[in-house]
Amino acid sequence: MQLAAQSVDPYSLVDPELLAAVKGQPQGILNDEIVANAQKQIPQISAVLPSVPGVKISRRSIPGPAGIPDVSIVIADTAPEQKNKPVLLHMHGGGYVVGAAVAFLPGVLLYAKPTGCVVVSVDYRLAPQTRFPGSLNDNYAALSWVYHHAEEMGADRKRIAIAGESAGGGHAAALAIHARDRAEVPIIFQLLIYPMLDDRTGSTRGVPPHIGQIGWSAAGNRYGWAALLGSPAGSEKLPYGAVPARVEDLRGLPPAFIGVGAIDLFVDEDVDYARRLIDAAVPTELLVVPGAYHAFDLSVPDAQVSRSFRTSITAALRRAFKV
Repeated sequence: MQLAAQSVDPYSLVDPELLAAVKGQPQGILNDEIVANAQKQIPQISAVLPSVPGVKISRRSIPGPAGIPDVSIVIADTAPEQKNKPVLLHMHGGGYVVGAAVAFLPGVLLYAKPTGCVVVSVDYRLAPQTRFPGSLNDNYAALSWVYHHAEEMGADRKRIAIAGESAGGGHAAALAIHARDRAEVPIIFQLLIYPMLDDRTGSTRGVPPHIGQIGWSAAGNRYGWAALLGSPAGSEKLPYGAVPARVEDLRGLPPAFIGVGAIDLFVDEDVDYARRLIDAAVPTELLVVPGAYHAFDLSVPDAQVSRSFRTSITAALRRAFKV
């Protein structure tokens, strides 16, 4: 089977509507220079809040735990006149090393706005300047703040879900584990969109040669995880909770939705995580999208497969929020 897979052109597996956006483009390349240049642009990107009709968007700074800097969050209220709305705490993608809340917010609102929720997106500290558990502490500070300030946002503290795409999905999964262990803030749902869950993928654990060739590469994965962990990806020892896929006990976690493309580098680790959640009696929905590479819905948002993906995500949120 492995020899046969080597002859497959990865682009031949791509959904036709998704092909033009990535054909011939460099995929998932990260190095110190690229990351440094990307991080320099974040303040300028973050300075401009997006404008979305019917959505009230603001930024504020909230206190972090003792000894930790304040955390910047972006609040997007999709139903400003309503009370007792659900809350979606969101963590953006970017390989753990780049990205900003405002850059991902318009995409998040495409599936969140129909639920009438408040979206709170966290500008957590990035690696490699901040190693684990710095970003986890930032995200937990945001979760705690949302829980204790829900009323002032017109939100329901009993309906807090967490979400993220790619590295943000990894952050969300890690936050769900951390919140379960601390037992201070209840989370009703975790929305994991092609989440980055396992540092062993592309390092100590190989993938079929037609997987992970488009959108995000094994080399990029190794770089991102090493930046977060401060040690090579796939190392034998690592801090508890840093890599969700390597946490042994998944019992008691909130219900989950996991969606991933069939040729995404993360497909095997995401399917395996879904299986382990199911084995741990965690209600879990898994969606594997044929012909879809990493972040396909962001690359080609108007493709039919992308619209269908968002419809499934919105439906899952509606069920979780009971709206």
